[in-house]
Amino acid sequence: MIKDYLIFSFSNLRSRRLRSWLTMLGIFIGIAAVVSLISLGEGLRFAINSQFGFLGTDILAVTASGGFGPPGTGVVNPLTEKELDEIKNVKGVEGAGGRLLENVKLTFNRKAAFAYAASMPDGEDRKVIEHVINMKTQKGRILEDSDKGAVVLGSNFLEEDNPFGKAIGPASKIQLQDKEFRVIGILEKKGNFQIDGAVFMNENDLRELVGREGDDYDIIGVRFNENADVKDISQDIEKRLRNIRDVEEGEEDFSVETPASILASVNSVLLGVQIFVYIIAGISILVGGIGIMNTMYTSVVERTKEVGIMKSIGARNSTIFTLFFIESGLLGVVGGIVGSIVGFAGATGLAFVGKLVLKSELISAQFSFWLIFGAILFAFVLGSFFGTLPAVQASKLNPVDALRHIK
Repeated sequence: MIKDYLIFSFSNLRSRRLRSWLTMLGIFIGIAAVVSLISLGEGLRFAINSQFGFLGTDILAVTASGGFGPPGTGVVNPLTEKELDEIKNVKGVEGAGGRLLENVKLTFNRKAAFAYAASMPDGEDRKVIEHVINMKTQKGRILEDSDKGAVVLGSNFLEEDNPFGKAIGPASKIQLQDKEFRVIGILEKKGNFQIDGAVFMNENDLRELVGREGDDYDIIGVRFNENADVKDISQDIEKRLRNIRDVEEGEEDFSVETPASILASVNSVLLGVQIFVYIIAGISILVGGIGIMNTMYTSVVERTKEVGIMKSIGARNSTIFTLFFIESGLLGVVGGIVGSIVGFAGATGLAFVGKLVLKSELISAQFSFWLIFGAILFAFVLGSFFGTLPAVQASKLNPVDALRHIK
């Protein structure tokens, strides 16, 4: 019986092909927007989460606030050796290391580009930073205290399509700020563009290179005991730094963050953007639903005599209602299917163009079966909902009056 209803409803939609497509326009535009933008948003969320995926759960970062560029740089009141020593004394902290972050000119193969240079501390602090960034090489070796004039590069420099037009590997010679350095290692790929594209060098070398004297740091990496409560450690560090830097609670000129807290903030922003997208797409879908209702009302008027004939040969009110209800639902389903296909193609195309233009893996699309299924199901429910009133009107037509109706 349901099969007959579907065949009959589909035939009616085909006989009014142009009107059916125009009716579905609002539905599939809305569904296409939802599918494409949600998949791109999920792709961005996945890419950003993967940027922090290599980090452990037993680390946190301390930076000074108020600067421009990389975290902790360009601030009025930078972190110093005094803050670093105080952090090391916090209960539960196993070690901490201060780091410098600088934007430097890198020259290789007669081509120049800018890259971030990050320092590595000496002694036991070096082991802390190696743990924080999970420092492992795919070629060559990592830096040691005795290395001078040596650097370790992120994995991006080993790729042929880097800005220098040639892979940079161990034993290569590069120039930083017109000073020559030798490459002794290439890190494993982390999926984090900041690390994969960074230059790592010993602290004294970097201070000499950029003329940065003193004991200030841009960021302090902290490793704590896995059994300790990260919240308690963070609060203890904040309390000690407030005392040292003479600031009141709520007026801190520094921040203490874990990878989890950073991800939570990013995901919160992405969620806000997605909700905004839902609202805009929802308006389009609502307009499409109203279009379905209008079309079904028109269909009832046009087919009044047909309804009268059906009722005169024994069709019940429930049969008439079901026919019109299924027809409106089909409008929604077809609109949902077309919208999902357009959304899939649009998101895939935008992700491809984004990767070509920006040369970044951040622009990607993530599709799921439940996203597509949910979009089509929602379109069916919406079409059926807006087709309910016209279907009820058709089912209540008086057979005699319907047969007298003249088209």
